[in-house]
Amino acid sequence: MQFEVDMRAPEVERIIGTDHSLEVIADNVTFSEGPVWDPRTRQFYYTDICGDTIWRWKPGVGCEVVLQPSAHANGMCFDREGRLLVAGWGGRTVFRFEKDWSVVTLASHYQGKKLNSPNDIVVRSDGQIYFTDSPGGMLNVGMVGDDLQKYLDIQGVFRITAQGKLILVTDDFVYPNGLCFSPDEKLLYVNCSRERLIRVYDVNADGSVAKGRLFYQYTNTDRGNPDGIKCDVEGNVYCTGPGGIWLHDKQGNVLARLKVPGHPTNFGFGDDDWRSIFVTTVGNVVRTRVNVPGVPGW
Repeated sequence: MQFEVDMRAPEVERIIGTDHSLEVIADNVTFSEGPVWDPRTRQFYYTDICGDTIWRWKPGVGCEVVLQPSAHANGMCFDREGRLLVAGWGGRTVFRFEKDWSVVTLASHYQGKKLNSPNDIVVRSDGQIYFTDSPGGMLNVGMVGDDLQKYLDIQGVFRITAQGKLILVTDDFVYPNGLCFSPDEKLLYVNCSRERLIRVYDVNADGSVAKGRLFYQYTNTDRGNPDGIKCDVEGNVYCTGPGGIWLHDKQGNVLARLKVPGHPTNFGFGDDDWRSIFVTTVGNVVRTRVNVPGVPGW
């Protein structure tokens, strides 16, 4: 399977290469999300939100179920100890798989009120966990849990400290979705699906952030909104958006658009060299290769 690329800058071939082919990792997926590579076991994990399942895939072995039902789990990442962290979405929690694969809830309420529906999740090098808390897990058909009541007046970005304290990072957003750090962790990128933009924040030493500023505003009318977002080791920013995955330089300028077929929801770098991009879509999970590696996961 091939995909087209809109080239916007001459240096983009150095970053993404010229082989724009896709390998199908999994098909018959209703709404795949949460892509994350485990470098310790060389396995790839993803969720099927509507299918209410967390899956893992291993080269030469194929796919197997990790958790079903999964409370319509959404975003995932690994912490520094190799434990899988999950944005619980329909279950309205953030939870963690321990090394024996038992499940521990890390966050469910803010100031005594139930969270909206944790969407995406990342970990900083000091172990602090950051996640977005958009309201979609109470609204989207096939993704909701038992409780559809909204208790918070905000759609926040939160962090969980090493001591387990839940702290609001920012409530700038209508529908916060994807988030990621720059390679040096001095910047935090957060996108908004409804406003179709990316904001960037300077990160303080304690994990708090300064006032955000606009990084990019999408105006393209093609199908798709900002969702998954990641950085490569050079600080270039990839973000799903209208008509595919957009590639920006550190100033926000568009370098290219990878027109992956279907409706890309998220993506993650992986394989031993971190030069593969695993793309989750509505319908399947695919993999392609680039030249510049992504920021390695824990």
